[in-house]
Amino acid sequence: MERDLYRLYYYPLNASMAPRFVMEAIGVEHELVLVDRKANAQKSPDYLALNPAGRIPVLVAEETVVAESAAICIFLCECHPELGLIPATIQRRAKFFQWLLYLTATVQAELMIYFYPDRYAADAIASSETKKIQGNRLAEMFALLNEELQGKDFLLGEDLSICDYFLFMLCVWADELAVPPLSFTDLKRYLTAMAQRPEIRRVCQHEGLDLSPYA
Repeated sequence: MERDLYRLYYYPLNASMAPRFVMEAIGVEHELVLVDRKANAQKSPDYLALNPAGRIPVLVAEETVVAESAAICIFLCECHPELGLIPATIQRRAKFFQWLLYLTATVQAELMIYFYPDRYAADAIASSETKKIQGNRLAEMFALLNEELQGKDFLLGEDLSICDYFLFMLCVWADELAVPPLSFTDLKRYLTAMAQRPEIRRVCQHEGLDLSPYA
């Protein structure tokens, strides 16, 4: 696929971060299109024509339109397999998909409930209780990830993968938790190392994220 045909619809510090990390790591030329979430632009007719779910991000590559952050990352890496961000062997791919799905379908989903408790509760009291419960659930999830990272440079071991970019994005979101990811020893070591990667630094600088807590 030609390198100048990628157009990513994004919003800063949104789920578009992981695809941006991947594109920067691969080195593909791309166009960024800001979707003004504050103005609800993701619900506009033009955007809904790309993604009827009205969610950010969306990637357009020639005639291919891909929504959902993890799906975009996989698509990019299958178009550019040279970086090895998806493992080659079936055994390692099994672990790769296990962790990627855990991050997307479990951790990210639980974070959404934490950030938007009013969508899941009948009143303000119930909303507050929902947020507290979610904070505890997420602490357990990050404790599990901390344990998995013991003695490892990356979530799959010695090899960087999409999972690592996705996990870094989720940990950035979760920094406001009562028990944030940086409070876990191995997760902190891992996040500090990830934050030094040039592709992550470039994206975070562009999106206005202060990486000093990860120094």
